[in-house]
Amino acid sequence: MISVEDHLADILGQVRRNPTITVPLDRAAGLVTTQDVISGVDLPRFDNSAMDGYAAKADEVSEASAENPVPVKVNGDIAAGDTERYAHVPGRVWRIMTGAPMPEGADAVVPVEDTDDRPRETLVYRAPDAGAYIRRAGGDLRAGDVIVPARTTIGPAQIAVIASAGIGYVEVTSPVRVVVLSTGDELRSVDEPVMSGQIVDSNGPMLAAAVRAAGYYAVHVGHLPDDEGRIGKELKQHLSHADAIITTGGVSKGAYDPVKAVLSGRGSMEFPEVAMQPGKPQGFGVLGRRRVPVFTLPGNPVSALVSFEIFVRPALAARAGRSYEPITLEAVVVGGWKSPEGKAQYARVTVDLDTTGAYAVRPAGGSGSHLVGGLAQADALAVVEPDVTDVAVGSTVPIILLRERGVMHARLEAARRRQNDESASRSSGRGQ
Repeated sequence: MISVEDHLADILGQVRRNPTITVPLDRAAGLVTTQDVISGVDLPRFDNSAMDGYAAKADEVSEASAENPVPVKVNGDIAAGDTERYAHVPGRVWRIMTGAPMPEGADAVVPVEDTDDRPRETLVYRAPDAGAYIRRAGGDLRAGDVIVPARTTIGPAQIAVIASAGIGYVEVTSPVRVVVLSTGDELRSVDEPVMSGQIVDSNGPMLAAAVRAAGYYAVHVGHLPDDEGRIGKELKQHLSHADAIITTGGVSKGAYDPVKAVLSGRGSMEFPEVAMQPGKPQGFGVLGRRRVPVFTLPGNPVSALVSFEIFVRPALAARAGRSYEPITLEAVVVGGWKSPEGKAQYARVTVDLDTTGAYAVRPAGGSGSHLVGGLAQADALAVVEPDVTDVAVGSTVPIILLRERGVMHARLEAARRRQNDESASRSSGRGQ
């Protein structure tokens, strides 16, 4: 057997980043820049007002105070989006809106709150400092500045700054398209009748959902019987367009393992046994002229999902050009369990908060890799090192979250409020 670390290193050593493409900005969200995005303009592009108020010359209203307000004539209004060029008139002000261009020669904005806000002549109750409430051209970014570095995943904030700079197209790593394929004579789709000896294909929908949750495109093409010819034909078809292929089932040592039979000896495919629980039977290689990564995962649902988190997710990130490191947190064990000697264990656990506010974990469901009931309840995978056989209460373990942290905390907070309400209700009942 090989270690988890060695198998992952072998995978990442073979996965290549997708090609670079140019896309319109409205299709760039979630993709990764392949070069620095550089602004061709100053931001802001012009001096503009940061407040609704009056554009003035600071020294002309420097004597203004609440006790001695200074009256000034108003030339007119300057609205946001006004493209006319205005100039300061000595002894006068312009009424100006937030974002509107400053008139040439004015060097301060008196906020409307510091005036009596009359349209033709207004009283200034507080003297502004020179430069007050003005957003200067180039005060945010200068032409030539890098506004989004290479290898950045484009999100809403990056979209905003790129659009502000007037850039309509960006160069990014092309989207990662993943084909998910289940195999097994026993499988039926969720809308088919199930007879004795048959099961519903849960791996395919589960893995397609995992791919989408990770930020990539997934196509679940259904399931195939244990037929080497059909499996080989299906895989060949998808090698022409997919950026990764995930199969489940048919990779163990049994007499009916057609995926392994079809792929053995092709490309760089290898089928190692990995020192982990669950997920020992693994397969990986790159195939075809496009060097498409192919993952052959175990057929048991828990094994398949754990394998996705530990091996497939980092590889898809590399394919997409993303930097990836799993978020691991420390947790206190409040319900112990056993772990196999010599294997890294990825135990399904539920997460709570102890009295100190630290994460506290206990097993979720049974230990079998076919048990999906506990999988649905699990918040995280607790990572147990190969030399640990007894995960004792009070010890600490690193955990890899299976749920979004905010979603998990919302559940924990709701549970805490329910407990407080129940406790208060019981206390109230005893006092009556």
